[in-house]
Amino acid sequence: MAVRALVTGGGGFLGGLIVKGLLEGGDEVRSFSRGSYPHLKRMGAETIVGDIRDGSAVEQACRGVDVVFHTAAIAGIWGPWQQFFAVNVVGTENVLAACQRHGVGRLVYTSSPSVTFEGGDQINVDESVGYASKWLCHYPHTKAIAEQRVLSANQKEGLLTCALRPHLIWGPGDPHLIPRIIERARRGQLRRIGDGTNLIDTVFVENAAEAHIQVSRRLTRESPVAGRAYFISQGEPVNCWDWIDQILELAGLPPLEQQMSFRLAWTIGTWMERAHQVFRIGSEPRMTRFLASQLAHSHYFNLDRARADFGYAPRVSLKEGMSRLAASF
Repeated sequence: MAVRALVTGGGGFLGGLIVKGLLEGGDEVRSFSRGSYPHLKRMGAETIVGDIRDGSAVEQACRGVDVVFHTAAIAGIWGPWQQFFAVNVVGTENVLAACQRHGVGRLVYTSSPSVTFEGGDQINVDESVGYASKWLCHYPHTKAIAEQRVLSANQKEGLLTCALRPHLIWGPGDPHLIPRIIERARRGQLRRIGDGTNLIDTVFVENAAEAHIQVSRRLTRESPVAGRAYFISQGEPVNCWDWIDQILELAGLPPLEQQMSFRLAWTIGTWMERAHQVFRIGSEPRMTRFLASQLAHSHYFNLDRARADFGYAPRVSLKEGMSRLAASF
């Protein structure tokens, strides 16, 4: 049965594909984003321009919908706490309040696996792992706060909630991960961190979008989905540095040759963070403790819960995704 859906951050990389998937499924879709995205209108979506931090704007956007996909967030490894908190936490609180006020039945929240990351290896981790007890940057900290508030709101005021944790979203049209890798390599600012053997999970953007739509269909009072969080990935861990070299090859760049120990990268990141704070440098440090830890350690996840609870299975394989990425280059 067709539903009326709202996608916050509908103009974004993931949000745009959720909008597209919902429209193709026959649903009515409203997008709420900071900017104007004419291509969404051409696809058939209603578009609203607004700020997730504006409670009244969010309330208007949630009026008359059945399900909300909350993808809007500020990501990154550097920046002021107030900015991350206002968008990721207060913005999510605004969405929750608006859903409850207008009797929205379902809310699917886009979280991150980094809410469980404490700086070490995560090998075949499942959802029984707790939230991190220490934080290396503001993004995972604020996403963890927001996720907990979303899940604790489950079955309050008639609202059912769940959270998905897609890891390293990529694909054609990616404005974040792939361009960042290529740009750093072109500037000579990218090098292997650690021993080069760490395995990581990623997720092709279409698989991440389909997971959101799929879990929303299963979000009922009788389903185990309600009130739960799920890791989402390809289910095919790859060697981090081999995968990066493949991306560089697509961009016509040579493979990485320079290498740095994790301990040295951590030390450099520590001093760079301090320097940026002391001298109030607004730009992102070239290295941080969080970035060093992510690049040097394994982080891949067990998908059994997602498979069992809502039938998640990546439709686009890693090989097929890389072929599509190559074609986009």
